[in-house]
Amino acid sequence: MTPSEPVMLSLPFTGRWLVQNSPASRVPSHGTTLFGSSYAIDFVPVGADGRSAPRTVRSLLRTESPEVFIGFGLSILSPVSGEVVGVHDGEVDHVARRSMGALLGYALTQPSRVRRGAGAVAGNHVAIRCDRGLVLLAHLRAGSMTVRVGDLVVRGDRIGDCGNSGNSTEPHLHLQVSDTLERDARGIPMAFQRSGQQPWMPHNGDIVTV
Repeated sequence: MTPSEPVMLSLPFTGRWLVQNSPASRVPSHGTTLFGSSYAIDFVPVGADGRSAPRTVRSLLRTESPEVFIGFGLSILSPVSGEVVGVHDGEVDHVARRSMGALLGYALTQPSRVRRGAGAVAGNHVAIRCDRGLVLLAHLRAGSMTVRVGDLVVRGDRIGDCGNSGNSTEPHLHLQVSDTLERDARGIPMAFQRSGQQPWMPHNGDIVTV
């Protein structure tokens, strides 16, 4: 296997999920290489109307409770078989932000989160070692992790719930593969496998249904 070949993953959820910050659309996908995020992807759970939560007057002007979002508390599944080598819990699921004012205020606090390290950026997360690196599933709901360091998991095992912890403006899943979880980690390309189909990476704006 050459370094250019992507790590093959299964989709780590069921339901309808909107793709954001995909490496199929640009690299680095999140506009930075910090913490091994060069090829990371975000999935936002949405309803049949393509929205993550109903639009209200509050959503246009203020912050919102994460509980009003479709994705908050949905099960997150392991996309690979491997050993759990990292579990971080204890970060709060903070309020969600969709209004311009709330997003601006949040953006101003971004540098302080980066300085505090992976816990502040990834929030509650699980890291699974596979044969090519570490698979990170981030922004999980506080207290939802079902695995511990040293556990062996197989594809499809539940590892926690979708949350809004860490560097997250609304409940979603951040998924990446990297060599470590340190600030200077190297991101590793990945692709998704579906039965009977060629491996692929969805683009920004795609809705993936499982």
